[in-house]
Amino acid sequence: MAVIAWIGLGNMGGSMSVNLATAGHEVRGFDLNAEAVAAAEAGGVKPAGSIADAVAGADVVFTMLPKGEHARAVYLGEDGVLAHADTRTLLVDSSTIDIASAQALHDAAAAAGFRFVDAPVSGGMSGAKAATLTFMIGGEAGAVAEATEYIRPMAANIIPTGGATTGQAAKICNNLMLFINLASTAEGAVLADRLGLDKQVFWDIASVSSGDSWALRTWYPVAGVVPTAASNNDFAPTFTTELANKDIGLAISAARDTGTPLEIGEHVQQLFQRLIDSGKAGMDCSAIVKLVDGTLDSAT
Repeated sequence: MAVIAWIGLGNMGGSMSVNLATAGHEVRGFDLNAEAVAAAEAGGVKPAGSIADAVAGADVVFTMLPKGEHARAVYLGEDGVLAHADTRTLLVDSSTIDIASAQALHDAAAAAGFRFVDAPVSGGMSGAKAATLTFMIGGEAGAVAEATEYIRPMAANIIPTGGATTGQAAKICNNLMLFINLASTAEGAVLADRLGLDKQVFWDIASVSSGDSWALRTWYPVAGVVPTAASNNDFAPTFTTELANKDIGLAISAARDTGTPLEIGEHVQQLFQRLIDSGKAGMDCSAIVKLVDGTLDSAT
């Protein structure tokens, strides 16, 4: 079994690190949030007092952080991973971050003599807990193959994507499609209801017809239809509006850098921003339906 350092024990990283500990690895976890550390410790992760403590003698370092700026700080800072890890240690960043930051991490790691892969995930908090995530791994082929073996206890799907930053590219494009699908699902669901269709009957039709999508099958924004949907729990977050807005913003930024028009994506980002401006940043992103059904002001 391996010695694994895990930095970032939030909603995703906490469950993912616990799955590695459950698989028999020695996992040392570090996070600035004491409650997150305690929750991971309850699942078998050993708390580390610092990044240096976490990475000492580790076979692999995983990071799961909110934004590119956090990933840069954790890897490149004076007390960061590159300053304290042994160059024999494999580095795996599973954060969802901007392409420029991902490239900067690849470049800095290579310059310092490390193997590094960008390996973002899809599947949300439920997938993290159930160890059914999809990993998209970009980097040098040997490092990707090595990372794959460590990733197995957390994943249902592990897909090499190509060279440096292609994992991030795949994640950004996938989530762009997800959130557009979510917005269209919300509009279709509300319109179907107002045209007199039974909500279950309409879902049964759409889920086996051309309106089908992962958002419809997993995050259906009308309560009482899909058990996994946050709509059944007053939109308590499974994936927050704030995070959805961040991710679609990454796609829009990448599109501008490549001269790619994203008219639909930009409109959906504006919808998420309206939710945030209404104080709903921490609500599940499927609450976008409230902009369609007119119940935004009643959201709590």
